[in-house]
Amino acid sequence: MPFGQARGLHGQIGGYGDNVSGMSDKPLVSFDTSKPNIARVFDFILGGKDNFAADRELAAKLMEIYPLAGALARENRAFLVRAVDYVSRHGVTQFIDVGSGLPTRPNTHEVASAVSEGARVVYVDNDPVVISHARALLAEEGKVAAVPGDARRPEEILASPPLAAMIDLNRPACVILAMILHFFEPSQAQHIVSTFARAVVPGSFLIISVGVNNHSPELGDRMTTAYTAGALHAHDRQQIAGYFTGLEILEPGLTEARNWPSAQPDTVTPERPADVLAGVGRKPAPAPLST
Repeated sequence: MPFGQARGLHGQIGGYGDNVSGMSDKPLVSFDTSKPNIARVFDFILGGKDNFAADRELAAKLMEIYPLAGALARENRAFLVRAVDYVSRHGVTQFIDVGSGLPTRPNTHEVASAVSEGARVVYVDNDPVVISHARALLAEEGKVAAVPGDARRPEEILASPPLAAMIDLNRPACVILAMILHFFEPSQAQHIVSTFARAVVPGSFLIISVGVNNHSPELGDRMTTAYTAGALHAHDRQQIAGYFTGLEILEPGLTEARNWPSAQPDTVTPERPADVLAGVGRKPAPAPLST
């Protein structure tokens, strides 16, 4: 999605109640079909059926302003599939998908389990529809879970008993933050990423993608004005690269989602007014103490 300056209060991404660790059933985001919802808007753009008139109206408005909005959503989804497959093939079998949105095939657990039958995935979101759908898909108990959680409070997500029952943080894990950080101020986004990065052990991965506006303030302003499902915040390339501080960013580094992992000169497409920047970081072993 194209992004300019944020307007209004941030729509809460990934949270259910104030006591997340207690698995409150009271959603922070109420189920209101008369208002557009972040997850359902993306569901419509990706060709899903779990959306309502208000969601479709907003999606149509966004695609009218920026016709490539749909392509960006699909490219991000394709990046996520490739990144999860890559991480899985490097031995990681535990995934925490934060702000996961409505299920879109192939889902994270489907990609991971295609590589390792023992893969475990925890989906974290604030939307009651997302949690309901995710739980309905839990055909293999003990391998997939849907956990209410607020991305603004990553410490509470990590301390959630349902997550702890699925994910052993003493073993390598992968945290997915795909297309949610632009709903936060850059400083808050940095805190979210840093908290998850500190919590996982060396050999773990973070998969990150963020919407970026490539020097088109008018487009950004139009999009943030139109986007009534939540607030959008501008993140530039340097800020997004900073989210990988302390991590080894894998080749080809921070690049457009459609170009990962093979950003070769003959395949890279021209810069767009707005795009999705993506990357995968690996937590390195701590440096040995000098004597």
